Amino acid sequence: MPDSQPRQPDDDAADAADATSSPDTAATAETGTLVLCGARLTDGRIVDVRLGGSRIEAVGTAGSLTAPGPRVDLRGYLLLPAPAEPHAHSDTALTAHAAGPDSPGPVSHRREDIQRRATEASLLQLGHGATALRAHVRIGDVQGLTSLEAVLQARRSLRGLAELTTVAVPRLLTGVAGADNLAMLRDAVKMGAGAVGGCPDLDPDPAGYAEAVLEIAAEQGCPVDLHTHGDNPARLGRLAAMAGGLRPGVSIGPCAGLSRLPPQAAARAADQLAATGVTVVCLPQGGCCGVEGRGTAPVRLLRAAGVRVAAGSGALRDFANPVGRGDPLEAAYLLASQSGMRADEAYGAVSSVARKAMGLPEVRVEAGFPAELLAVRGEQLSGVLSLAYSRVVVHRGRVVTRTSAVREYCDSETVVALGLPRQARPDSGPCGGP
Repeated sequence: MPDSQPRQPDDDAADAADATSSPDTAATAETGTLVLCGARLTDGRIVDVRLGGSRIEAVGTAGSLTAPGPRVDLRGYLLLPAPAEPHAHSDTALTAHAAGPDSPGPVSHRREDIQRRATEASLLQLGHGATALRAHVRIGDVQGLTSLEAVLQARRSLRGLAELTTVAVPRLLTGVAGADNLAMLRDAVKMGAGAVGGCPDLDPDPAGYAEAVLEIAAEQGCPVDLHTHGDNPARLGRLAAMAGGLRPGVSIGPCAGLSRLPPQAAARAADQLAATGVTVVCLPQGGCCGVEGRGTAPVRLLRAAGVRVAAGSGALRDFANPVGRGDPLEAAYLLASQSGMRADEAYGAVSSVARKAMGLPEVRVEAGFPAELLAVRGEQLSGVLSLAYSRVVVHRGRVVTRTSAVREYCDSETVVALGLPRQARPDSGPCGGP
């Protein structure tokens, strides 16, 4: 018999989201049934999982679930709730090649080129397992709303593969210089930006910047995602206090500057953040503002104070991080290896906590929950974070991408004794080769 029967998940926000989504943003749910066979769960059980439409229909012991239609063999894989990406930069992704002395030329800011890069970057991150992404997109200055228009078009082209939402990010919002951007920020929300944000630290009046963003968020009913280095405790405290009124729809990050503060000052700042209920999105794989943003927030300190901490990827092979991978499992690995988090806590930072920060429904491998899943070859979560090579990604109840890795060894006594996979022997060609 199935271990779990269909039931309503604790968070019914998924149904509300489905009911309120516009035709441009709602992905069409698959109507067929898919069975994932022989997957291992984090509690050690080996199970079959039946998916119907965009939800998990049932979870049962291996071999107990039958259904017409396709089946996917997941023996040897650990099945997890899919991670989410709370801090991407889709409009600047994949532009690092234009930064070096041998670059082919300046980065193109044409709408179609930005759209292509944003789409490719999102698909790369989907391949890593992130079925939902939040992209911070710059608006204003010479580009106006071009980048946002391009990323929104990429979002539409990704329907059914991944959910891409945008944060409109103006540079200035106060004074005469910021007046046009303020109007543009309102236009961005009307166009389809899912959240408003930006970097108050770059404005001559950081408090005024934050106040303007929060006012538009309250006026338009949308979340807030602000970027701050966090190296000024007084400014961070004011920002957190102002944003606390909109909780839990407020995220700030990456707050790497907190790690450089004296311990007592950092502890006071952590307590202030905890009191306001905002989520801190750290970037363990590197900042998104160049060398000055390197490092990560003091995750242990923040969690000890009661701050909700999610983890994102930040820059994906752009000028800020030319080797950025955009891999949520790498972010979790770094949290576990460098910040001392348990493997389940580290993975939670890129999955359940990240989803909550993005306003997404909770995912569990239980009946009734959204069919947003990631299968990774391995038996335990710690091993998966260490060697996460082969992956199968499920979005809205169907497999949307697979990554397979094969490692083989040459013939030797050691390889034979250990039973390791050996390289296939090619047929000899006329010159002794294949």
